[in-house]
Amino acid sequence: MSNILLSNLIKIRWIAIFGQFIAIIFVYFILTINIFLIPCIFALITSVSVNFYSYFLQKKNNNISDKQAFFFLLYDTIQLSVLLYLTGGIINPFIILIIAPIIISATYLGAIWTILLSLLSITLIFTLNYFYIPLEWNEPIIIPRTYQIGLLLSLLIAIIFIAVYVYLFATSARKISDALSETKLQLSNQKKITEVGSLSAAAVHELSTPLNTIFLVLNDFLKDKKLIKNLDVLEDIELLKSEAERCKNILLKLSKNPQNLKDNFLKKGKISDIVKINFEKFNTNKILKINTNNHVEKEIIFKDEIMYALGNLIQNAIIYSKKFVFVDIKIKTNIYNIVISDDGPGFPKDIIEKLGQPYVSKNKKGLGLGIFISKNLIEGLNGEIFFKNSKNNKAVVEINLNINKLS
Repeated sequence: MSNILLSNLIKIRWIAIFGQFIAIIFVYFILTINIFLIPCIFALITSVSVNFYSYFLQKKNNNISDKQAFFFLLYDTIQLSVLLYLTGGIINPFIILIIAPIIISATYLGAIWTILLSLLSITLIFTLNYFYIPLEWNEPIIIPRTYQIGLLLSLLIAIIFIAVYVYLFATSARKISDALSETKLQLSNQKKITEVGSLSAAAVHELSTPLNTIFLVLNDFLKDKKLIKNLDVLEDIELLKSEAERCKNILLKLSKNPQNLKDNFLKKGKISDIVKINFEKFNTNKILKINTNNHVEKEIIFKDEIMYALGNLIQNAIIYSKKFVFVDIKIKTNIYNIVISDDGPGFPKDIIEKLGQPYVSKNKKGLGLGIFISKNLIEGLNGEIFFKNSKNNKAVVEINLNINKLS
């Protein structure tokens, strides 16, 4: 599906039809220039009919494919060319409007459709330079042939430049939009995991006490000689104890699962705790070294944003490190200064200035959304993040977080 709605194309065409109608009336009745009025009106009526048909299609499905949108714009280009043919060809001042469908295509459609539409427009412009019905001016006007050639070349250059520029700009905007959507999705998923984990933590806490009580009562039953003489009762007690033991083991496993409890549900803690949690989550054979520089860490609220942002950066360090991941933590007034580094190959020099932008990755096969998401989450907390290489060419990520924003 294309990124443009059929309803928007219909609205744009109504504006074009209205503008063409006003221009034809003005030229014919106000400027009294003799043009083929009936064929021009017929071209307008055709567009009105096509637009009404498109309106009924839009009622069924407002989303259209790139191919459908291309043919929609193709019709507009041809219809405008017919009007230009009837009203002076390339010397008609409204020739510049032939660029409008190309701008729309470059903004919303794929490259192949924009190239096809541009080539068609160029072909039509060349045709209109040689084949057209001349306007019958009220006074003699001589247009030099060199001027027409210059006008033709300027239109061709404008089409190519605008198509390329708008397409690149729109592609970049779409990438940023997609990356921001991915950021929201990842954060939403993180919050859902938090909610599930909170329920798990509550279940462990609430069910532990009743289970312990059941064990005490069952043990008391087993000490009652009268009860255990009855084999049926004894079997039932043993069964209850076995099932209670199974429930206890389930809760024990749940409480030891860092993804459900340890990862997200420490409501308050230190930055070093977040680092350890995220490092342990990946079950890596790498070695984590944390240096707090003898600073007394202040407790912060474990917000989803900081959990996910640091988790992404720690994961990145683990992936590219040879053996060690280093985290240096300092407190400067009310600022948490966190420096994450590793003993890997460092950031490539050609991308280090672009890190944090969407689809820029240390790994050529990666999308680079992890670092982009982390950067946006940290900046969303009014924090700062910097990417650089150390003197020995090792990757370094430095983060500054306002403690007041985390407490």
